[in-house]
Amino acid sequence: MTIPLLLDRPTLVRRSQRLNVATMAYNSLEGILAITAGLLAGSIALVGFGIDSFIELTAGAAALWRLHADINPSRRERAEYLTLRMIGLSFLALALYIGVDAAQVLLTRSAPAQSWVGILLACASLVVMPFLARAKGSIAMQLRSGALAAEAKQTMICTYLSAILLGGLMLNALLGWWWADPIAALVMVPFIAREGVEGLRGRSACCDGCGPTSVAR
Repeated sequence: MTIPLLLDRPTLVRRSQRLNVATMAYNSLEGILAITAGLLAGSIALVGFGIDSFIELTAGAAALWRLHADINPSRRERAEYLTLRMIGLSFLALALYIGVDAAQVLLTRSAPAQSWVGILLACASLVVMPFLARAKGSIAMQLRSGALAAEAKQTMICTYLSAILLGGLMLNALLGWWWADPIAALVMVPFIAREGVEGLRGRSACCDGCGPTSVAR
């Protein structure tokens, strides 16, 4: 089903660009704070969360490139094709990192120290990321861009990771359940990997039918 444009295309593109810049700025701050707090607390989960933030910067940069190409219809389809694959690779990198990180925590039985900075950061991301993901996803559907929808989905995955991080930090701080965070993270890996595979195939599992139907090579 085609979703009608609520605004003209150039306005939607500009709005999407602003949302992506805001997301990238927040991811940069989130990554720096998470890695710093994780190193201080000895929390692999927090450090991993910070590295994930920088992985997401790659997807954000790809989305901005895709939006820049939107002003030229002849370049739009090719940019869609390449951007979807770049974001697919970032999904797979994220899935690989989370899987290795969680397995390492379980094998080493690493119990981090309490990190209230990490807890506050996870709470902030639970508020900010859903708003950005929904706004970007809405515009992606109107522009019929599978690449932009996939990037919005990656922003939403950051929300899920924030919830997992918060749960793990809280359970470790209050109950000493060090294993809660890595187990929950491992559950998410197949879903993230699926998005990556679909992206490499030129599709978005979160926006079936939105992507390019053919690409001039």
